[in-house]
Amino acid sequence: MTALTLSTAGAATLRADALVVGVAKSGKALAVAPGAEAVDKAFDGRLAAVLETLGASGAEGEATKLPAPAGLKAPVVLAVGLGSAPEDGEPYDTETLRRAAGTASRALFGSKKAAFALPAGTAEEAGAVAEGALLGAYSFDAYKERATGKDAKKPLAEVALLGAKPRDKAHKAAAERALAVAEEINRARDLINTPPNDLTPAAFAALAQTAGKEHGLKVQVLDEKALAKGGYGGILGVGAGSENPPRLVKVAYTHPKAEKSLALVGKGITYDSGGISLKPAGHNETMKCDMSGAAAVFAAVVAAARLGLEVNVTAWLALAENMPSGSATRPGDVLRMYSGKTVEVLNTDAEGRLVLADALTRASEEAPDAIVDVATLTGAMMLALGSRTFGIMANDDDFRTALHGIADEVGEQSWPMPLPADLRKGMDSPTADMANMGERMGGGLVAGLFLQEFVGEGITWAHLDIAGPAFHEGAPYGYTPKGGTGSSVRTLVRLAELTAAGEL
Repeated sequence: MTALTLSTAGAATLRADALVVGVAKSGKALAVAPGAEAVDKAFDGRLAAVLETLGASGAEGEATKLPAPAGLKAPVVLAVGLGSAPEDGEPYDTETLRRAAGTASRALFGSKKAAFALPAGTAEEAGAVAEGALLGAYSFDAYKERATGKDAKKPLAEVALLGAKPRDKAHKAAAERALAVAEEINRARDLINTPPNDLTPAAFAALAQTAGKEHGLKVQVLDEKALAKGGYGGILGVGAGSENPPRLVKVAYTHPKAEKSLALVGKGITYDSGGISLKPAGHNETMKCDMSGAAAVFAAVVAAARLGLEVNVTAWLALAENMPSGSATRPGDVLRMYSGKTVEVLNTDAEGRLVLADALTRASEEAPDAIVDVATLTGAMMLALGSRTFGIMANDDDFRTALHGIADEVGEQSWPMPLPADLRKGMDSPTADMANMGERMGGGLVAGLFLQEFVGEGITWAHLDIAGPAFHEGAPYGYTPKGGTGSSVRTLVRLAELTAAGEL
């Protein structure tokens, strides 16, 4: 994991492999961002002019390397684009800084130490730069032989943040928070990227138990025998076709001063073939990522523990592998859920809602102040919102609005979605209490309506469909890598922080 330090040294005197500075568009010219004054001075005030000569435009995502002049200890200067410069006196947007720092870390892959001279005058700016740099330094190399040798290139080993104030409580707290959150997002990314032959439900549960011991969390694992005894028909039905049996894992963080509690429920399909309703070729190669919701809620609870938040947070990981076999659930089968409701399974590839339903019912029994479930639930949500935005549905408009605002605050793209009551009728079944499918149009909303049926009466609930942003198949950008992203972890952690502060 990349180390983080707040340095009191100046940009000109700190020894590092590279100095990172920001450059922005200012009218028709380039402008050097605050934090890089000493670097610009070493270029005799001509850093922006030199970058323009090299073709730099200041656009977001741009990275330009150039040799450092005499007067700087670092041999290389890396200028990253910040987009348009803000109006006079206005700060840079924290998400802009986060992405720029991530771009820099990716560009410096293989370096031992980089000094970041990006705008970091406030604690919020310092935290954003630190978080982006740490997230951008991520690389999943556990299965690559060439990445394990002593001469192998590895991610940036150390981030030295310049311009922050190490002795200032707010700056120090921002850096500590950035480190904890980034490390837990990277934990989620590791889980998502792990091949499904290694990350079975039992293996995921074992990792949760190990983390629980490390961070003082109470972990309870229900295996297939306990699930059968408890009547968890949804989870058992989804896992029935696999040789790797399902698990329901409870990971609880409690604080002695907590006055409120949150339950976070995550879909954890460690591999989704679609079951008997088999996915076609071209749609199953990345289905190891179908446990991204469980990874997100697990990481968020560990982060809450590491930050010592004064709120009780419990994650429920609904873990199963959805496979076809002679023992698999068939289209037309009826499952009796943990709630007692019966569900006719019309499509075994609509399995996520079945495992979530049991977990939502179980989470409701503990009467939390709010429940948030997170799932790579529907392709329909990707069609509606694209690959970078998750949908938010809720049984409370104010809570949905609050979550949308929280996601925007921490730099995660989201959009509030409705739960139209008229779509509920499409899930009526002549055989059971309801079916697991409804109308094709508005399929993401239908899934939300299904889940709502299993939330305890009077409990505030929201559903995050992260099908789009959970797994990035394109080229890396900003602090976002190819593969698992850790989508929604930052939103969940911020929700816990605001709940602890009594602001929600």
